[in-house]
Amino acid sequence: MTFPADRPATWFVTGTSRGLGLELVRQLLDRGDNVAATTRSADRLLSALGESTGTERLLPLTVDLRDETAVAEAVRQTTERFGGLDVVVNNAGYGFLAAVEETSADDVRDMLDVQVAGVWNVLRATLPILREQRAGHVVNVSSVLGLTSVPGWGLYCAGKYALEGLTEALAGEVAEFGVKVTIVEPGYFRTDFLTTDSLALPRDTTDAYPAIREMVENHLKLQGSQLGDPVKGARVMIERVVSGEGPLRQILGSDSHAYATAKVQALRENLDAAAGTAGVTDFASA
Repeated sequence: MTFPADRPATWFVTGTSRGLGLELVRQLLDRGDNVAATTRSADRLLSALGESTGTERLLPLTVDLRDETAVAEAVRQTTERFGGLDVVVNNAGYGFLAAVEETSADDVRDMLDVQVAGVWNVLRATLPILREQRAGHVVNVSSVLGLTSVPGWGLYCAGKYALEGLTEALAGEVAEFGVKVTIVEPGYFRTDFLTTDSLALPRDTTDAYPAIREMVENHLKLQGSQLGDPVKGARVMIERVVSGEGPLRQILGSDSHAYATAKVQALRENLDAAAGTAGVTDFASA
């Protein structure tokens, strides 16, 4: 086990002013751990935590994750304040609902800058620390939509699929240094992820996709009735890190499990159908 048992652990968590990130910070502080929490608004984070959560072990950091220099400085402040680093949680992200055709170049860059480039910035700044101490844990928060895709979520899925590939490669690279890696794949959680404060929509739409317009409307109405409990979600994420046990992927929610199971079944059917023809492009044996 690499999780410290003789002192408070130090966590570096991104995307902490709402949703699962906020609940993680709250529970980690209640545990007595040290938390460096990045957000686009430290004031909003502190306001959301309220007076019931002690913040003596909190380092709130207003950071643009797209800025590699700013991320590196945030990590430096974390190790200076707490004397080290144990767990990195890449949680920052947002939803985007639109047809592929309706997704602008700026929309694509903005999404991938946060969900892919931002994660890479954090990893470049933190992995040397974890690798050198030969201990630590990286948690990348993806989504079940990093495993399967649905119409209208193309851009969001693209970012999460990229995160899945990055995380699989990372896990293999750092295992020899005693660094553990987990990728979390939540379903729908009862946070404000589906509110217009968190969810991005295209600037221009077309009448060609009425089903997607209906899907967007239904998702906005879903707010407040999602299946997942963020308190339970944060708790089991923390338990996984503390125990140091479990497979690479942590599925959160029965809805996530059902979506992922259907994707595996469809992929198996596709592979079985292709088994007889896949080899036709191989070079003939000598």
